[in-house]
Amino acid sequence: MITLYPHQQKALNETKELNRVAYYLDMGLGKTYVGSEKAVSFPNKILLICQKSKIQDWVEHFQTHYNLTVFDLTQKKLLEEWIGTVGKCVGVINYDLVFRRSDLAHIAGFTLMLDESSIIQNETAKRSKFILKMNPENVILLSGTPTAGKYENLWSQLHLLGWDITKKRYWQHYVEVEWIEDGDSGFKIPHVVGYKNVDRLKAKLAEHGAIFMKSDEAFELPEQIEIPVMVSPTKEYRRFMRNSLITVNKLNVNVSGMETGNEVELIGDTALTKRLYARQLCGQYCKDKLQAFEDLIFSTNERLIVFYNFNEELSLLQQIALKKTPNISVVNGSRKDLQAYFLYDDSITFIQYQAGAMGLNLQKANHIVYFTLTDKSELFEQSKKRIHRIGQERTCFYHYLLCRNSVEMDVLETLRMRKDYTDELFTQYEAEGT
Repeated sequence: MITLYPHQQKALNETKELNRVAYYLDMGLGKTYVGSEKAVSFPNKILLICQKSKIQDWVEHFQTHYNLTVFDLTQKKLLEEWIGTVGKCVGVINYDLVFRRSDLAHIAGFTLMLDESSIIQNETAKRSKFILKMNPENVILLSGTPTAGKYENLWSQLHLLGWDITKKRYWQHYVEVEWIEDGDSGFKIPHVVGYKNVDRLKAKLAEHGAIFMKSDEAFELPEQIEIPVMVSPTKEYRRFMRNSLITVNKLNVNVSGMETGNEVELIGDTALTKRLYARQLCGQYCKDKLQAFEDLIFSTNERLIVFYNFNEELSLLQQIALKKTPNISVVNGSRKDLQAYFLYDDSITFIQYQAGAMGLNLQKANHIVYFTLTDKSELFEQSKKRIHRIGQERTCFYHYLLCRNSVEMDVLETLRMRKDYTDELFTQYEAEGT
C-alpha cells in the first residue's frame, strides 16, 4: 500500500473521473507513484513504455507495491505471455523497442502509460508513429518537462489525451511563427517566435486531463547553489577554432599524473563536427580541466554525482577517481551499477546524460559535478533534479567545470535560457569571434 503526499493525492482527485490524463509534475514530486496509482485504478492490463535504463526500476516498483504480475516485454516469450494473460497485469518495454514488436499494434482495451512522454514529441519518429496508432482504452502520460518550454512540441501528447485537433490547426491557434527562406533549398521554413492564446491553451489542457505542478507548489526544497570552476582553454582549442583543424595528443592517467598518448587529428569540416570537437577539446583533451576535476574530488569526502558526455571522458575520469576511492558507480548505455552510490559515503557516481539524466533518485548526494555540459536543455534541467527532490534536506551544489572564453560558456548561457545548443547557435558563436 502506497502512502501518497497531499499534492499527489490532489492530482489523482482532480483527474478521478478521467481515463486519459497527463501528470506533468516537476522532477522530484513523485509522478511515478501518481501514475501507477492511476493505472491500477483501471481494470485493464497495463502497458508501460519507458526508457531502457528504467525498465528494471518500473518492474521492481510494481512488484514491490502491488500484487500484480509484471512482465519484462523486452523478452519475446514474456511479450507473448503478457498478451495472452487475462486480467490485470503489467508489461514494461522501452521506447526504442516498442515499434519493433508488431504484435502490440493489434491489442486493444488496455491502459497505456508513457514515462517521460516528451520522448514522443516528434510525431514523425518511428516510435511516435507506432504509439500514436495504438488503441488503448486509458492513457497516462508522465513527464517533468513535457515540452522543454516549447509548446509546439506538445501536439503528439495532446493527440493521445483525446484532443481532436490537427497539428496544423494547433499551430494556427497557439504558435507564433515567421517564415524564413532556407538558403539551400529556396523554400520557406517556419521559425517559432512565440506563442498566443496561452490561457486558452492551458484551459484546454486542463479539460483534457493535464495536471501541471511545480516543486515549490508542493514542497519547500533546499537551496541550489551553482559553483563555476574555471580553467583556461588549451592553445590547441584556440587554434582549432581558427583553422577547424588540429592534431592533438590523447591524454592518459597514471599514478603519478597525466601523460600524453597517441596523436589524433580533429577536422571540423561541418558545423556539427566542429561543435563536437570544440566541446571535446574543452573536456577529454584539456589537461587543466582533468586536473581541476582531480582537485575537486580530493577536496571533499561527500558523495559525488558526475555528469559526462563521451566514453573517453569516462575512462579518464574513472582513472582519476580511483586515485581517491575504489567506490565508483556508473550509469550509461551499457551499464547501470549504483551499488557504490548506495553503500559508501565517499562514492563517485558517473552518469552519461542520455542514460541517467532522467528518472534516477540520487538524493543521498547533494553535490553534482558537470565535467562537460550536454547541449540538450531537457537533459540539463532533468540532471539537476536528480538530487533536488523529495527527501533532500541539504543544500544542493552544482559544480560546473568550464573553459573560460570558450564554447562552453555559450552552451551554459543557452541552457540557462532553457534552449538547446544547436548548430545554428554554434555557427553564430563562431562568427562572433571565439
